[in-house]
Amino acid sequence: SQQITFTAWCNSHLRKAGTQIENIEEDFRDGLKLMLLLEVISGERLAKPERGKMRVHKISNVNKALDFIASKGVKLVSIGAEEIVDGNAKMTLGMIWTIILRFAIQDISVEETSAKEGLLLWCQRKTAPYKNVNIQNFHISWKDGLGFCALIHRHRPELIDYAKLRKDDPMTNLNTAFDVAEKYLDIPKMLDAEDIISTLRPDEKAVMTYVSCYYHAFSGKQKAETAANRICKVLAVNQENEQLMEDYEKLASDLLEWIRRTIPWLENRMPENTMQAMQQKLEDFRDYRRLHKPPKVQEKCQLEINFNTLQTKLRLSNRPAFMPSEGKMVSDINNAWGNLEGAEKGYEEWLLNEIRRLERLDHLAEKFRQKAAIHEAWTEGKEDMLQKRDYETASLSEIKALLKKHEAFESDLAAHQDRVEQIAAIAQELNELDYYDSPSVNARCQRICDQWDALGALTQKRSEALQRTEKLLETIDQLYLEFAKRAAPFNNWMEGAMEDLQDTFIVHTIEEIQGLSTAHEQFKATLPEADKERQAILGIHNEIAKIVQTYHVNMAGTNPYTTINPQEINTKWDKVRQLVPQRDQALIEEHARQQNNERLRRQFANQANVIGPWIQTKMEEIGRISIEMHGTLEDQLTHLRQYEKSIVNYKPKIDQLEGDHQLIQEALIFDNKHTNYTMEHIRVGWEQLLTTIARTINEIENQILTRDAKGISQDQLNEFRASFNHFDRVSTREVLWALRCSFTARPFGFGLHTCRQVRLGWKQKFPLCCLQGENEFSRIMSIVDPNRMGIVTFQAFIDFMSRETADTDTADQVMASFKVLAGDKNYILADELRRELPPDQADYCIARMAPYTGPDAVPGALDYMSFSTALYGESDL
Repeated sequence: SQQITFTAWCNSHLRKAGTQIENIEEDFRDGLKLMLLLEVISGERLAKPERGKMRVHKISNVNKALDFIASKGVKLVSIGAEEIVDGNAKMTLGMIWTIILRFAIQDISVEETSAKEGLLLWCQRKTAPYKNVNIQNFHISWKDGLGFCALIHRHRPELIDYAKLRKDDPMTNLNTAFDVAEKYLDIPKMLDAEDIISTLRPDEKAVMTYVSCYYHAFSGKQKAETAANRICKVLAVNQENEQLMEDYEKLASDLLEWIRRTIPWLENRMPENTMQAMQQKLEDFRDYRRLHKPPKVQEKCQLEINFNTLQTKLRLSNRPAFMPSEGKMVSDINNAWGNLEGAEKGYEEWLLNEIRRLERLDHLAEKFRQKAAIHEAWTEGKEDMLQKRDYETASLSEIKALLKKHEAFESDLAAHQDRVEQIAAIAQELNELDYYDSPSVNARCQRICDQWDALGALTQKRSEALQRTEKLLETIDQLYLEFAKRAAPFNNWMEGAMEDLQDTFIVHTIEEIQGLSTAHEQFKATLPEADKERQAILGIHNEIAKIVQTYHVNMAGTNPYTTINPQEINTKWDKVRQLVPQRDQALIEEHARQQNNERLRRQFANQANVIGPWIQTKMEEIGRISIEMHGTLEDQLTHLRQYEKSIVNYKPKIDQLEGDHQLIQEALIFDNKHTNYTMEHIRVGWEQLLTTIARTINEIENQILTRDAKGISQDQLNEFRASFNHFDRVSTREVLWALRCSFTARPFGFGLHTCRQVRLGWKQKFPLCCLQGENEFSRIMSIVDPNRMGIVTFQAFIDFMSRETADTDTADQVMASFKVLAGDKNYILADELRRELPPDQADYCIARMAPYTGPDAVPGALDYMSFSTALYGESDL
């Protein structure tokens, strides 16, 4: 009977390793299957076996098995390796019984009894409700079979109809129990019904061995249910946290991608060639500020709120803090956002500067064209005139006339030197300002300069020729000369006056336009004197005509010294008089425009000087609300949400100010002396105000979540806040020092209310605390300040003060639960997970568990130990 039972018991464990035995004395002689049996039931690895067939190899293997049994605290009396190798049945059965006692019965513990007594007490407790069952031992109490059936019915009532069993039919009872146990409980038949009935006293060891299988089967089922429930709870929390992490990662990725796409657009400094194109860029930028950026500001704020909420949930579930992917930390997003705003500010400044530059360029280009056209008109025909050789056949009077005419031309040429220099200076400035049509400007300027050099050379050459001829000619008409000399500068003055009166101007203030008006009035005051000069010049011409008529001089009706005639002087003078009122009207219109610009400046400043201080006041009020403690957290949350609503209702005034700012930009107004606030200041302050109130509300919500999860009373929360606020008024170093005193003093009987006293004289009064608390303080600070930022938040302070009393799960507990489901194996199979866990959580585990690679691994084995540590951040999942 013992041999059958022990063989079946051994096979129930060896089949897990894929092998069986048939004859217990023969199959254990080489020690290999004996060592394998010990490895399966203990879950430990024995020394490497010898694979040889010699007797010494077999004895070595058996000795290794016996040494392992002895290492478990079992005394082997009279059992030697040689007897086992020789196939001694008695010694072999004794050794197997020793193994069964140690690994199947010794660890049974029921109500402070263990081993055999514990197993017997368990049987008595389980069969107590059955009146016809009385278990007092492990031999005759089991002969009628009702004890086995009662154990099965107590745990699995659907398997046996206990009411139909009769005490006088032991054969049916025994076979029913053995068959049901083998079919549904995975307990092989270890006893023979006929042998038990026919034997006066059944073998106690065989019965005890078989009954222990019942104990392990039913107690293991209860442990599996408990373990499955614990795993389900842990996995549900982990799945929820992972979803929150995925949501954060997606939102952070989208926001960073938007910033990544937007910054190159804002950093694009490719200028346009026209004012219209730059105005379109400015309009696009306004659309970005009004339409595209505000939703992203909200997304950024929501991202920070989600991150804080996730960290709070992780702390409450005893999980490690969430570390986003590289480059997706809140600080990374803030840095990227700062880069965006930096690029944005630089872009707006560049747009305004570029518009100013284009405006200046247009003005300079028009000025260049006007001056170049006037100069080119003046130089037309001058080269041909200078190249004439008319002096070779001229009379003396004609030579004198030609000489005087040339002197007048030189005077005129010198007068035009300033205009040529102005043209070159304007061209140079256009090049420095990167004017888009600089090549054509440079080419035209170069033609003018080359022509001017040629005129100078030709003038010099003709002057030398006339001077050589002058020695031969002596007569000259002084009146013609005087006319030419006075007419030329007066003509230049009129041309300059016409040029100035037609010159375009650009101003930005009333003072500038007033300066132009004053200069224009001064110019008009010189007109009477200029008219006298004109009359004098015309008088000279009249006198010349009188002399020609009186003395019958043959002058062919022209002045030999100048091409300027009285008709041309009168025409230009009339043109000057016509341009004066046109200039008056242009200055009046510009003066009206500057007055309108001043009105826009004052309109914007009046609103900005109210909104700016209002935003600052609201920021200070929110700061006081976050520190003061009035009412419950729900009352504070309600108050903050009402406060947030009042702030949002102020948005129309911001929008109105945006409209005034747009009018100012459209009017090309670049400064405002009536206010220190710019639209950028107002926008940044408004965004900071919205973000601050949202963060404060989120902090109160997280405190409510912590309070409810940890069971903290309102009085405790008020005491935490009062202590934290007391030390928050001093420097960060003192806050950390005070928290250190508060945390490290707790093991010595000091609470929060004594923290200040400990801070003031801690090292003098409690040197033992100072020494012993240093390591504890380092551990605490790693919890409340995991990122080593040198700052302890109120939320971290609350979490730490409440977490140590919470009933939380640990990696060891989860690992032990998986070991129960695995049947004490070092690995678990997918079928075992699907049998014990809900389908979705079983699939979750299978997908994330690494393959088990231990020496006892079987196909499909999964490593639940590394998976359990990864759930709590102790390794990578």
